[in-house]
Amino acid sequence: MSPLTERSVVFVVFDDMKMLDVTGPAEVLAEANTFGAAYALGYASVSGRAVRTSIGTRLPVDTAVAGLGEVDTVVVAGGDDLVRRPVPVELAEAVRAIAPRARRLVSICTGSFVLAAAGLLDGRRATTHWRHGRLLSRAYPDVSVELDALFVEDRGVFTSAGVSAGMDLALALVEQDHGPELARDVARSLVMFMRRPGGQSQFSAPLELRPPRSSVLRGVVDLVAAEPALDHTTTSLAVVAGVSPRHLTRLFAAELGISPARFVEDTRLDRARSLLDAGYTVTAAAGAAGFGSPETMRRRFVARLGASPSQYRARFSAATDRGLDSATGVR
Repeated sequence: MSPLTERSVVFVVFDDMKMLDVTGPAEVLAEANTFGAAYALGYASVSGRAVRTSIGTRLPVDTAVAGLGEVDTVVVAGGDDLVRRPVPVELAEAVRAIAPRARRLVSICTGSFVLAAAGLLDGRRATTHWRHGRLLSRAYPDVSVELDALFVEDRGVFTSAGVSAGMDLALALVEQDHGPELARDVARSLVMFMRRPGGQSQFSAPLELRPPRSSVLRGVVDLVAAEPALDHTTTSLAVVAGVSPRHLTRLFAAELGISPARFVEDTRLDRARSLLDAGYTVTAAAGAAGFGSPETMRRRFVARLGASPSQYRARFSAATDRGLDSATGVR
């Protein structure tokens, strides 16, 4: 195939950035070049000097961010420090300055915090790693955070979920630039899904809640967590707590930000996932988690995780459950 119009793609990197946030998308774009695309990949840091990556290696760069001219795509990597402490002012300012000279902006994983700190996500929809979505929403209330999306595009600004979702986003950029046939060739060559099934909720950890301050609410939460299969309703839980259903609903909203019914459903969903992870059948997991029937559980899984219980079990069961030797990986 003859090369298509060259597109410059610059990765903005910094010390302790997540290596796969750069190499994953970069490999997708480089692979696209073998099928006729023409992405020119470059790397820039605020200082113009090499950076230390999350795996300890050093990554050379081509230039300082301030030295960049017009570019097609700017990709901002993520890193663990972006959610542990404030985004460095100089990094946010550098990205804000280059934004008008780029046709599109992209962030990988927690790189969304850099775009948000630069004011580039204000009034836009965005996503990030499932573990940090609520933090992004609290820290930047002008950003509409979509917690389950693998990637989001809003008026030329693209954000992706955690780490490997950056490869999904890069493949979507290839499809946008060069069409589905070339993107499909890349997906097949890299053994990727053209469209990964389900959202990122299926990868998230079990429900993590701070212990409620109210002893009344703490007793209800502990009961549901210990016995999710009981017939919990707002009314029955209010009886246990010794308050009215309306007051219990207010307590849940004030301390946990959800309704009693949603808390019960989330707890049952987490219990079912842990049982499927442990090798339970779909029917057994549905009963033990309190869904009543496998069909009810299937509907909730599809609605919340974008995957059926059987699909979830197939994706997350241990290698030995799939008939592979744990030491060799051979059937």
